[in-house]
Amino acid sequence: MKQFINTKETLVTEAIDGTLRTAGGRLARLDGYPHIKVVIRTDWDKSKVALVSGGGSGHEPSHAGFVGQGMLTAAVCGDVFASPSVDAVLAGILSVTGKAGCLLIVKNYTGDRLNFGLAAERARAFGLKVNMVVVDDDVALPDLPQPRGVAGTLFVHKIAGTLAEQGADLEAVTQAAQRVIAGVISIGMSLDTCTIPGSPKEQRIAVGKAELGLGIHGEAGIEQVDFSSAGDAMEMVVDRLAPNMGPGPYAALLNNLGGATPLEMAVLAEELCRSRIGEQIRWMVGPTPLMTSLDMQGFSVSLLPVGKSDEGLLQAPVAPWAWPGCLPVGAVSARPLPDGLTPIQPIASKDDGVRAFVIRACTILIEAEADLNALDAKSGDGDTGSTLATAARALIKAVDRLPLADLTQLYRAIGLELSQTMGGSSGVLLAIFFAAAGDASASGSDAIGALKAGLDRIQQVGGARPGDRTMIDALMPALEALHGGMAAAARAAREGASHTATITRAKAGRASYVGADKLAGHNDPGAEAVARLFEQLAGSSELAAALG
Repeated sequence: MKQFINTKETLVTEAIDGTLRTAGGRLARLDGYPHIKVVIRTDWDKSKVALVSGGGSGHEPSHAGFVGQGMLTAAVCGDVFASPSVDAVLAGILSVTGKAGCLLIVKNYTGDRLNFGLAAERARAFGLKVNMVVVDDDVALPDLPQPRGVAGTLFVHKIAGTLAEQGADLEAVTQAAQRVIAGVISIGMSLDTCTIPGSPKEQRIAVGKAELGLGIHGEAGIEQVDFSSAGDAMEMVVDRLAPNMGPGPYAALLNNLGGATPLEMAVLAEELCRSRIGEQIRWMVGPTPLMTSLDMQGFSVSLLPVGKSDEGLLQAPVAPWAWPGCLPVGAVSARPLPDGLTPIQPIASKDDGVRAFVIRACTILIEAEADLNALDAKSGDGDTGSTLATAARALIKAVDRLPLADLTQLYRAIGLELSQTMGGSSGVLLAIFFAAAGDASASGSDAIGALKAGLDRIQQVGGARPGDRTMIDALMPALEALHGGMAAAARAAREGASHTATITRAKAGRASYVGADKLAGHNDPGAEAVARLFEQLAGSSELAAALG
């Protein structure tokens, strides 16, 4: 897999420097590259308890992204998935610790425990007060004597960091950290492994499977499970968390492990709120990347029982840019549409022939969804089939409230329905097409004349013409031939669609941004949709009823 790196040897140091250049002067690093990679606050005066954490890199924005007022004082960074050295940890401690002392927050991995632990002993030999807590929030393996420390560590950073910022002493900060560690629980799930820089990607998760209970270093989860949807994935995660929960209330931290899109994470947030533990979740941190595993296509959920004092500590503002805030979880708020957009419900009327025709046409487009998407992927963004199928499903759902016995009002109703349910430029153009057809029909045009009027209108508005490699290349010849019957229209549509494969420079639509080598030999997906529609409707017994 290609990655935007120079060399794996310089990856971490270059990334740290890139982070510091955009930190607005709030952060600096110790001058110990490449072996000592420590990010510290520049506004620190050692009068308060210092918080030092860290570990291997590859979990960004952890840990350097959480250095700042109200959270960490210093982050000690190792190489990718590798614990920092004892000297690096000691350098971090010595650089930020004053008379108030220092708390080390360590995730429960052998390398981190050993290196941070030995550094703490050496710091104490210098006469410094140093305490250490170990985070072990992973509940993937409940019987494991040494649970891993994962994203729940960030709750420790936040609560302990806010207390330290408020001036609490080392014992109070340590006790608060230990209380959070005792309560926080986490588990993760991923659809794919991560890509370690400079190494081939391990392909251990089969298609249709997800890995449940995996760590943050690319290690395997406790089991591979069948994956079908975001809802089922969240349900499996909740099943592992629920037995470890009390009555709450809880704060949830929904963490992107690195490769999930914001769209996916928003769906997972909704599924978590709708799950059987959703009513116990009063606050949420995220969804966002907080403690990642490079580019892992997964997420984790951490839960913390929140007392009255913790609520204020979690919601206190902090300086680090990576902390998104801990926000209350509320109901979805919906306001009425403005009067001009309130759906106008047409007066329904029945016509069995027209009803069957509409359903048949919609079914054709639904069945073509995958093929049209694949064709669109060669020249656009791969969604033509889905866009048309979405609209077709909406029309089928609405068919019994359409004015099927009044062709003029049917055109207008279809146009209105498409304007509300069909996205993208295609939805707008087809809504205009049917609205204009309705206007022409009201002025006395027959069915074919009305459809031609609709075509004229979308050419005026959209600017496309025959030969521009759009659906017009199939729709115009089909309508011109329709007086000769549906079979003639189907042949004309197919000829027009096939011709688009020879047009290597599109003049409208997304294909206009695509090179000739990508277009040659492939039909325009919009034209192909029109051709398939006419071909499969040819000879339809419902056609006469539909055309009046």
